Amino acid sequence: MVKRTSFEGDSCPIARSLEAIGDWWSLLIIREALFGLRRFGEFQSKLGMAKNILSVRLRSLVDHGILATAPASDGSAYQEYVLTPKGRGTFPILVALRQWSEEFDDHPEEIATILVDREKGRPVKKLEMRAEDGRLLSPADTTLKPRPARRRSA
Repeated sequence: MVKRTSFEGDSCPIARSLEAIGDWWSLLIIREALFGLRRFGEFQSKLGMAKNILSVRLRSLVDHGILATAPASDGSAYQEYVLTPKGRGTFPILVALRQWSEEFDDHPEEIATILVDREKGRPVKKLEMRAEDGRLLSPADTTLKPRPARRRSA
């Protein structure tokens, strides 16, 4: 297996995010956890991934604080994987990826599901980037600037 570059400690927040959730298996595991899967066997069965790959990805997601292990809810000796607040924070990322695919995929008619509001049964609106004053922003409307230096306490 090819050793990949680590982005841990990189100054770019996108690269740092990719360190934790940047491979496709991890994102698919998180997707399934958001839909309620908790057990190793459930993830393996649903995703069809090799057990050794799943084991490594689950361990990495736990190490990055995205998943936590908990005793099985049915009282058995097994452990379950539960999303942490950090893990649940990936929901908008997955929605953005989904909506991007729905808009730009070469064959969107092959996408089997739509994301709907559970209460109303209506499709979820497209995510939007807005300024503090509510204006809709495009990439041309944004820029990066250095983070202010932290003040030292005396």
